[in-house]
Amino acid sequence: MATPIDLELKKAFGELQSKVIDTQQKVKLADLQIEQLNRIKKHANLTHAELTPLLDSTRMYEGVGRMFILQSKDGISNQLTEKQKTADNKIKELEQKKTYLERSVKEAEDNIREMLMSRRAM
Repeated sequence: MATPIDLELKKAFGELQSKVIDTQQKVKLADLQIEQLNRIKKHANLTHAELTPLLDSTRMYEGVGRMFILQSKDGISNQLTEKQKTADNKIKELEQKKTYLERSVKEAEDNIREMLMSRRAM
């Protein structure tokens, strides 16, 4: 017959396992989002590098859906810079979220270890 401590450990292990699986999925999602934001940032950087040597009087168009809108070089340059800044900020947020998730799993694992050590001490 299972003792109450064994049931408590079994329940704790089940909770830890579900938490680890959930956290791993969230970390993978954060990694995918970071990868996508890095691509967006790189695309904006390359586009900005291509536009820099052009004359200010060059006619430039921004693609919006299925149409193109005439924009100034400064306007497009500012949009690309803003896109890069936004991507950087989101990447920082996702890295912090990822760190928090990994830390919470580590804490849960430590709690389980402490529970096991106290069980062995009895």
